[in-house]
Amino acid sequence: MQSPDYTSLEETDPIETTMPLDCAGLRLDQALVRLFPDFSRSRLQRWVREGCILLDGVPAIPKMKVWSGERVTLQIPDDADSQDIVAEAIDIEVVYEDAAVLVINKPPGLVVHPGNGHRSGTLQNALLHHDPRLGAVPRCGIVHRLDKDTSGLMVVSRTLATHAELVRQLQSRTVHRHYWALVQGHVKHDGTLDVPIGRHPTQRTRMAVTSGGRPAVTHYTIVERLPCHTLIECRLETGRTHQIRVHLQYLGFPLAADPVYGGRPQRFDARSTGALQHFGRQALHAFRLGLVHPVTAQPVAWEIPMAPDMATLLAVLRDARHE
Repeated sequence: MQSPDYTSLEETDPIETTMPLDCAGLRLDQALVRLFPDFSRSRLQRWVREGCILLDGVPAIPKMKVWSGERVTLQIPDDADSQDIVAEAIDIEVVYEDAAVLVINKPPGLVVHPGNGHRSGTLQNALLHHDPRLGAVPRCGIVHRLDKDTSGLMVVSRTLATHAELVRQLQSRTVHRHYWALVQGHVKHDGTLDVPIGRHPTQRTRMAVTSGGRPAVTHYTIVERLPCHTLIECRLETGRTHQIRVHLQYLGFPLAADPVYGGRPQRFDARSTGALQHFGRQALHAFRLGLVHPVTAQPVAWEIPMAPDMATLLAVLRDARHE
């Protein structure tokens, strides 16, 4: 039996495979050990309890049996377990909270998860200080992420049950995430990008549109046309790494000031050039978030204003001109 290839996956990308025939009749944990031999049974059992493993889109039950043909989805948590995270008194803007969920407005520059070069000073450290009980929830309750220099709304689960339900909603694409994106050039009409995204074939720290990538769907709508730029609203149907940034670059309208996917710098008047250089991050802000509340089962949504630095940049670029 060939195990899935997960060596080149981004840590946020789920692994999807099919339960093979030779696992028919086995208990789930026994089958998972065969399917994912690089992970111990205890770790796989813990991931089942934490809602990180789905069978046919539904959180798996530890002692269930499998019969082959089931679709298996594994979302590998970050390397750092919650119990290894140190609480830090980092200010976070709480937009909403109740016993089940926490919605925050992430500022630009804040890394979401600890990792290489960022063992402290992250959102995860801040969340553990805000609520120490989040140490019992995978990744301190974080179920999706924003890039370090993308600002805006994120939802955090406060219990294991909420975590499993939000993971299920993300997998079933019922979480609605809307972004404001300020792009270079004049976008002519609204549209949808349905092209796969995977690791860049030669630059391994970047993502790219590639035939061997994972399905990725971004809907975009024009909000405002500027002299040299366009403000658009993007709605994610999937959540691939750098999805909006890669899709817009592929479309030919990269995000303004994007240091990775922005392409060759363009020449503008001095005021606009200075504003773009001072901005120092991709012009992307998650302003609306909607989902089904994991406890009440009622649709809920939150919306916030544009990040101040992006609003300032937008105001300057309304008078921009090419040189």
